Amino acid sequence: MCYRLIRPLLFALDAERAHHLSLAALRMMPTPSPLAPDPMLAIKVAGICFPNPVGLAAGYDKDGRIAHKMHGLGFGFAELGTLTPLAQPGNPQPRLFRLVEDRAVINRFGFNNGGQGAAADRIARYRRPVVRESEGEGPVIGINIGANKDAAAAGRGIADYVTGVTCMAPLADYLTVNISSPNTPGLRALQDRSALDALLSAVMAARAPGGPPIFLKVAPDLEPADVEDIAAACIDHRVDALIVSNTTITRPALRSARAGEAGGLSGAPLTDLSLARLRDFRRLLGDRLPLIGVGGIATGTQAYARIRAGASLVQLYSALVYEGPYLARRINRELKALMARDGVATVADLVGIDG
Repeated sequence: MCYRLIRPLLFALDAERAHHLSLAALRMMPTPSPLAPDPMLAIKVAGICFPNPVGLAAGYDKDGRIAHKMHGLGFGFAELGTLTPLAQPGNPQPRLFRLVEDRAVINRFGFNNGGQGAAADRIARYRRPVVRESEGEGPVIGINIGANKDAAAAGRGIADYVTGVTCMAPLADYLTVNISSPNTPGLRALQDRSALDALLSAVMAARAPGGPPIFLKVAPDLEPADVEDIAAACIDHRVDALIVSNTTITRPALRSARAGEAGGLSGAPLTDLSLARLRDFRRLLGDRLPLIGVGGIATGTQAYARIRAGASLVQLYSALVYEGPYLARRINRELKALMARDGVATVADLVGIDG
């Protein structure tokens, strides 16, 4: 109710300015106590104990300023970034657009961030010991790494990912290798099989023994052959989990006047596409590799469908723009109600139940 009252004021602001205002508000919020695992919703993925399966997707907290506070809003984990080795300003403004009629967002940020070194210093000041193989400690924090624009465009992106692993691994519960943003030229080319093999070989070699799990984040705009290649590469290189998916460059039927803006589309129009890609990967991988469902999730029913389709965890971001900061709490309540209705005792029992 409170958010519905203030949302018109936020929507009167430029979208990126409102984004920074929300970050400033969260920075003033006291750091909450660790989130206790919920008996129905807690799940272990890649050796990490998640108190519930609803996470904050990368892109909101680009520089690691508030990820450690997001469990206070009900999130079971938060993924910060994308962080690149060197600071970069990203693409020119304006670069973030609300598509209100479609409950969607288009962004073309271009990995704007202050660089991994500055973020590492900041995160180290609040980072508690990593929570792999632990119970009840937290919060669970993932760090999303990418390549600088110049390096990706010149075909030197792999070295940037190696730098990211080396720099950020000591601070992360897991690392996400992001090769799926449409806003960095040349980045999505790393999804091609030969390039992906080279990337994953380098990343896995750079991870020290006992280092954090490595997750891979892919685009929804994949052909069947691409899905098969990525699935095979993940198994061959022993990737720990696959995040499906990032924003889309496709444009389904949209009503907003901003529909023609360049960039990645997220929010409600992505729901069906990202669910379809998740099902594709589940069909190929079965339970050999944990999947994380992202894209167009705004309700407990949608999260429930994603988990039934094979996702061990889900993430959201764009829906917060329209639903408010306590959306994760609501989704967790709705998940538990749906599980109770269907006689499912734990969320682990629900994963992939639709086959």
